[in-house]
Amino acid sequence: MPAPVFEFQVESEQSGSRIDSFLCRHLRNYTSWRIQRIVHAGGATIDFAPAGQTDRVFTGQQVRICLLEPPDKLLDPCPALLDVIYADEWCLVVNKPAGMIVHPVGDDQAGTLANVVQHWLDERSALRGLLRPGMVHRLDRQTSGAIAVAMIHQAHAALSLAFETSRVSKAYLALVEGRIQQDSGTVDLAIGRARTGRHVLMSCRADALDRKPARTSYQVIRRYARHTLIWARPRTGRNHQIRVHLAALGHPLVGDEFYETQGRFKPFHLRGESMEIREVETGLPIRRHALHAARLEFAHPVSGHWMRHTAGLPVDFLDTLALLESQCSEEPALEPTRRTDG
Repeated sequence: MPAPVFEFQVESEQSGSRIDSFLCRHLRNYTSWRIQRIVHAGGATIDFAPAGQTDRVFTGQQVRICLLEPPDKLLDPCPALLDVIYADEWCLVVNKPAGMIVHPVGDDQAGTLANVVQHWLDERSALRGLLRPGMVHRLDRQTSGAIAVAMIHQAHAALSLAFETSRVSKAYLALVEGRIQQDSGTVDLAIGRARTGRHVLMSCRADALDRKPARTSYQVIRRYARHTLIWARPRTGRNHQIRVHLAALGHPLVGDEFYETQGRFKPFHLRGESMEIREVETGLPIRRHALHAARLEFAHPVSGHWMRHTAGLPVDFLDTLALLESQCSEEPALEPTRRTDG
């Protein structure tokens, strides 16, 4: 089988980059060292002229590379079921299951969403590891729902910028403790790192470290006897934002591992440098925090077309809502407010 050949055009934001750095951005499973070996062996050209290891590339130039060697920075592929909501050659949206972390970290180097997507990509590529999933945002381990993944460098850069600048729309279904009295509202409290516990814990308290503005809107969907189902829409992107803000509102998520009202934390255990995630007793079918990323909207990274993606609820969340409905049926569900003109 002949070595695959790829051609890339240099865009303005990469103008002046060294050829190995440029190619590593497009071929994320190749280290700079491996790219340099290929260039040294005559496997790359710039505008059809042989490229040297220290050459730089500039806007509009065509860079061609023959992959004479296999990739050397591989994620271990994990052949697990992947619930694909949307896929094209530039980006992917999947419905992440609860209990799965997004990308390898610490002791968790296999079985992550990135490993599963790597397997999905390998099955659709001519060469294993040719494509590497670009995780442009994250969901907490126990949060289920829609998450976007970039396939190529151009999409990764565009989607990363969109998430960093909040040019995306996210809506979560959240089941909280207690009955929220207001039909809608906004929590506008700065969030920083908590002084108690490890860096993963966040807080709205005034003594939190490195506090940054944070804003979350909510709307009641359904009130039960001792719980409320809401839409939660984060307007900023702080770590654990929805969980921290709802706890500060006095209505923590059902099954939240860490956060209680009034800035308090539940007891936790440490495993190495990370929190140990445990099944939480809730008295309901769901045994983790009841948060699901139900809708994700963003502009397509290449076409610019605005897209809305919807992730179906997992079984544990559905079973929980069914049980609550069977216990409390005296109050009709509230439809999200719709704007009317005129």
